[in-house]
Amino acid sequence: MAGESKVTTDHEEIKKWAEERRGVPVLDKEAETGKGKIGTLQICFPDYNVAGKNKLEEISWEEFFETFDDNGLLFVYRDLTSDGERSRFFKLIRLEWVPYDV
Repeated sequence: MAGESKVTTDHEEIKKWAEERRGVPVLDKEAETGKGKIGTLQICFPDYNVAGKNKLEEISWEEFFETFDDNGLLFVYRDLTSDGERSRFFKLIRLEWVPYDV
């Protein structure tokens, strides 16, 4: 169904979804977290306007997934928009924040 969110921790599924959209893994080195400025994972798209792009450092998929797993993250994403177009919507959330079994 168009606009429907999916959830995964599967590395290949995440990488495939991102690469189909020409996304690359990056680290925002100045992002604030509850532990101070330790950086956050993101996926950056080449023609997508991201504020503060100069703070983003491209990283390998191996580093992305190591950090992803170490932090107990889930990848929430959509394949299609509500209009049926290819979606770039995603977010990374901590598994501990999910109130139900995934």
